[in-house]
Amino acid sequence: MSLKIVVYSKSACPQCESAKMLLKTRSLAYEEIKIDDEAERMAFYEKCGPSVRQMPQVFINDQRVGGLAGLQAALAQLSQ
Repeated sequence: MSLKIVVYSKSACPQCESAKMLLKTRSLAYEEIKIDDEAERMAFYEKCGPSVRQMPQVFINDQRVGGLAGLQAALAQLSQ
């Protein structure tokens, strides 16, 4: 099963690094899109939804799973 994983991140973000490391340890390929500009990041959050205010934001097959905890939950479900 091939997954299209996109990680939206920002520089100097421990959760972003953890999410990427989790994907690497599972040998899952992903695309990283860094949004370091504050205005761009706020516009991105708006598109994601009213409760989104942190990085990373992870999308699997164009569905937002959320941040690090959401990624962990999604991967747990996929491995069942």
